[in-house]
Amino acid sequence: MTTVADLLRTGIDRLRASGSETPRLDAELLLGHAIGADRTVVLAHPEAPVSDDGAARFDADLARRERGEPVAYIRGFKEFYGLAFSTDPRALIPRPETERLVELAEHDVVRRLASAPRPPGARPIRIADVGTGCGTIAVALAVALRRRRIVDEIEILGIDESPDALDLARENAVGHSVGDRVRFIEADLLPPVVVDPFDLVLANLPYVPSETLPGLPVAASFEPARALDGGSDGLAVIRRLLERLPEALAPGGVALLEIGADQADGIATAVASVRPGWRVTIEPDLAGAPRVAQVERDGAAP
Repeated sequence: MTTVADLLRTGIDRLRASGSETPRLDAELLLGHAIGADRTVVLAHPEAPVSDDGAARFDADLARRERGEPVAYIRGFKEFYGLAFSTDPRALIPRPETERLVELAEHDVVRRLASAPRPPGARPIRIADVGTGCGTIAVALAVALRRRRIVDEIEILGIDESPDALDLARENAVGHSVGDRVRFIEADLLPPVVVDPFDLVLANLPYVPSETLPGLPVAASFEPARALDGGSDGLAVIRRLLERLPEALAPGGVALLEIGADQADGIATAVASVRPGWRVTIEPDLAGAPRVAQVERDGAAP
């Protein structure tokens, strides 16, 4: 009978020949998916036999990956912030870089709650996840705050223009038992009229320059183009959000915007142009690359 090691060798060779950037990792994840085991089990037991059905599933999944389909879509989920999120072509696949944005948002909420006692009946901290996609940021943040036992102090609104993406986001919210903590609405960036401003505006909007899209790995071609294309310099959609921040942010509010690793200067220029007088701070990711722009009022009039 074929063993784990046999199938891994075959899978790595096939994926390397097809142009996969991470053939070994892809093969390990897909084999685990095919046989219903974690990747660590695959690595720990290379001598384990694999049934004919498992080998056939692995072969079919390899064929999909050889055509460029992302591993996350083949497996149907992606790990993010210690959680597993359902993924499919309705929305962008969660990236590990975005975890930094969630981390900063979590710290901001904790800081706000710790800075001053909140009287009974106080207004909850309002958070908007703009361009929520599959709900990664909103759901991960709600789960993190639930672990800290402060989820009752917040309201989270996930916003996206795609009804299909919102359906996926709702599935993820329910799957992580925060369906009653995160509300989702269909809108272009923000509701047409923001009646009650937000304390935190979080956004992982498209920031890939249009001309570089064709040069992305083929896996990106399976994802919604509107979730990647950020216009000529990658900041077109982010500028549109900056224009609406005066109405969207409450006094003392903060916007946390994910950016590309080479866009620190560009976002600083965009903020100075669109929101003169506002302050922007760049937060790095774990690799030290610019990743999140923190934007806040600095004596600017709405």
